Amino acid sequence: MIRFENVVKSFGERTILKGVSFEVQEGEILFILGTSGTGKSVLLKNIVGLLRPTSGQIWIGDDEVSQLTEEQYFPVRKICGMVFQHPALFDSLTIFENVAFGLRRHYPEMAVEQIQEKVITSLSLVGIHGVEQKMPAQLSYGMQKRVSLARTVAIDPRILLFDEPTTGLDPVTTNAINHLIQGLSRKLKTTSLVVSHDMHCALDIADRIIVLDKGNIVEQGTPEELKKSEHPLVKDFLMEALNAHGH
Repeated sequence: MIRFENVVKSFGERTILKGVSFEVQEGEILFILGTSGTGKSVLLKNIVGLLRPTSGQIWIGDDEVSQLTEEQYFPVRKICGMVFQHPALFDSLTIFENVAFGLRRHYPEMAVEQIQEKVITSLSLVGIHGVEQKMPAQLSYGMQKRVSLARTVAIDPRILLFDEPTTGLDPVTTNAINHLIQGLSRKLKTTSLVVSHDMHCALDIADRIIVLDKGNIVEQGTPEELKKSEHPLVKDFLMEALNAHGH
């Protein structure tokens, strides 16, 4: 579904991604783990064209997307839903209007009734009911996260991209959001790519995990395979995951 071939991304003198290659199978939940500044978010932004690779190729399905123009990228963004680290809701719009925003942009021909139905379905998918007329400021941060997820799934993406989805959340909400990601991915049969530094979450819901360090992939495999890794960074991550959850 997604394939990186030797992707390099530099900003001036600094090379953030140093020839990264991997693939994500259809329907898979893949976690990309790494410490901050290792290029995890940069990697996601290259998929949706917010950044372009310096060299290498990025394939989404049968399309190589790294050379597309802004206009050509529009259909790609329709199949790739990106959930940013912060909810990024429009403060001046109701929850309903926030969720409807992408629908109106991507499906201008959609009837009002259809939009209404879709917004309510998307909100109920993320476990939210009856808040359509509220403003974002009236909801907790965890709820706002759910709304931004609803807004993303409303356009029926085939691929979901999550950038540090649980940053700034307490452990209980973190757990809820992770299981929401897992549940949605399975229910909607999407391919999901999650950028995170939380090994505990990854072990909990990922099908496969890639560990990035200083712009290179240093380890990849299933959660079970990663538990046996001898790589020092992976061991550190595992240690943290165990300590954080008191095992």
